[in-house]
Amino acid sequence: MSSSSEAQAGRVARSLLFVPGDRPERFAKAAMSGAHAVILDLEDAVAPAGKSGARDAVARWLEGGQTRAIVRINAADTAWHEDDLAMLASVPGAGVMLPKAEAHTLARTAGVLRGRPIVALVETVAGYLGLRALAAVAGVARLAFGSVDFAVESGIVDEGDAMTAIRTQIALESCHAGLPAPVDGVSLELGDAEAMRAHALRSRQLGFGGKLCIHPRQVAVVNAAFEPTPAELQWALRVLDAFRASRGAATVVDGKMVDKPVVERARRIVDGVQAAGAA
Repeated sequence: MSSSSEAQAGRVARSLLFVPGDRPERFAKAAMSGAHAVILDLEDAVAPAGKSGARDAVARWLEGGQTRAIVRINAADTAWHEDDLAMLASVPGAGVMLPKAEAHTLARTAGVLRGRPIVALVETVAGYLGLRALAAVAGVARLAFGSVDFAVESGIVDEGDAMTAIRTQIALESCHAGLPAPVDGVSLELGDAEAMRAHALRSRQLGFGGKLCIHPRQVAVVNAAFEPTPAELQWALRVLDAFRASRGAATVVDGKMVDKPVVERARRIVDGVQAAGAA
């Protein structure tokens, strides 16, 4: 996958900001928000009567060369899905987010939009129970958790540790499939930066690599939460320096043993910082 495609699919994206597809006056603002990826939403953010107009507005934006955009199309079982696919097929470059993703709907989307990176939005019980097959579909670039919809269907309230097992499994299946760390769902707090930061840090702790955002004010908080702290980065650099000096042998840094798994963790921290800076 090219570096451009990686950006579209959110491979290094920590913040992915939704913007309603029927509000084209907000597209440029979203693109300038600092979000690593902008998701032009044709699904939940757009009322049925506005679907066609939103699709046209998104098409015009994409035709203007906004190649870092991702489009959340309508789900495969809706009346708007085929027209969304046709629009994207006519506009090269943009990635696609498929809601209510399952292995068979992903495979068909990938067949129509060959070569496009697909973000699979896991938000149904069926999609979650089929994670292994879903993550293995060719064309899937990253998994994302649609936690709000999942909570409604499953009856599991997304509070405390109630969904920790769900999130952990999504992270594990992403790793097993060789995909980048997944993207966690939205947080509904718009004016509570501390709560947003706590949610993002928890997502990172559970193996996620980014978070969906619903307002520009959430972006900076999410970006910061997923960045290594200065202390973490300095530790990683010390580990890599010590490992090079030891010529690959186990060594000691800050009074603790450093071997291959620790070195790999340090390398991921440094590589992540470099990749984010290049995105």
